[in-house]
Amino acid sequence: MRQAVLNLEESMIRQVANAGMGRSDVLRFWFGESDEATPAFIRDAAVASLQQGETFYAQNLGLPELREAIAHYASGLRCEGAVPIGVNRVAVTSSGVNALMLAVQALVDAGDEVVAVTPVWPNLLAQPAIMGATVTCVSLRPVGGEWQLDLQELLSAVTSRTKLLVINAPNNPTGWTLSRDEQRAILDHCRSTGTWILADEVYERLYFETTPNGCAPSFLDIAAEDDRLVVAHSFSKSFLMTGWRLGWLVMPPAMTEQVGKLIEFNTSCAPVFVQRAGLVAIDRTDEITPRVVQHLRLCRDTLVPLLQAVPGVQVAPAKGGMYAFFRLEDQSRFSDSLETAKKLVLEAGLGLAPGDAFMVNPRPEARGWLRWCFASQDLDRLRQGVGRLERWLGL
Repeated sequence: MRQAVLNLEESMIRQVANAGMGRSDVLRFWFGESDEATPAFIRDAAVASLQQGETFYAQNLGLPELREAIAHYASGLRCEGAVPIGVNRVAVTSSGVNALMLAVQALVDAGDEVVAVTPVWPNLLAQPAIMGATVTCVSLRPVGGEWQLDLQELLSAVTSRTKLLVINAPNNPTGWTLSRDEQRAILDHCRSTGTWILADEVYERLYFETTPNGCAPSFLDIAAEDDRLVVAHSFSKSFLMTGWRLGWLVMPPAMTEQVGKLIEFNTSCAPVFVQRAGLVAIDRTDEITPRVVQHLRLCRDTLVPLLQAVPGVQVAPAKGGMYAFFRLEDQSRFSDSLETAKKLVLEAGLGLAPGDAFMVNPRPEARGWLRWCFASQDLDRLRQGVGRLERWLGL
């Protein structure tokens, strides 16, 4: 087998989940998904499609009507003055992670240099490594529990040798979000170095700050259509469709046909009945996403103050996403977050994701962190979880 594949590490999040799956007494907050089922009208659309016999191949780039709907939806989220997104820039993919992998396959050769902002979802670091690229990480830095970007450090790391810059904002796991000024500086710098930007913006709608369009700042708000920019999205988070595996890419028009070829050699197409569900989700987004965001804000504002009241815990409210990323300050006990997370499952019945899963060779300030997905319909589960943490800490 290829050495790049042999070098891949097993997901730390899965290691923790495997330790607790099958146990009814474990409160599970390890995966990045809501515990609310997909709305019935979306499920009904998939069932109707199957009953009509839509079980055949579709176009590589997706159903034309879904691509049109995505282009219209994504354009409607843009700020004033942004370039509208044409259907010739949209590809439907079999999940958000498939969208990201397709982008990396399209852009990265073995030996290329890739820069990524961390902490970040581990798939974003593994994908360029699978292609044989060298990945350099620029770490956010925690200040009072809130993670911040040293913009100059990032710009210095991206040079004319850098093929691709990978950024996830709003960020999983920290909730950090780029400002508009930071986006402009990054885009201008990458234009000067000839570097592509792969922006994972799947949490764009799950944003808790006040903005005119209710979204986090997007590179699509400021980029020209032919900029070296690829933006990945997913139906998973803001449409409550994690298990459906449906996403999309927005890219320069000249790239779309080539990505269609890659889709053919990866999955051929997304299932038609899943795309029909996506069409209904987009059409009725106002019935889904605002309510999801409102509830996630309530979850965040329930969990974070409780964690902040626990002695020895460092945490700040996330600006976006669905996670509380917190640190246990006693590093003599908690520097190994994977070990800590496994102990919490086995000894406290509390399932969290280890912070080390989101970093490569973590900096000292990144050790001892844990990720708590707070997307829970039952707020008492969050309260119970904090109680279990406190008892486990001996408080």
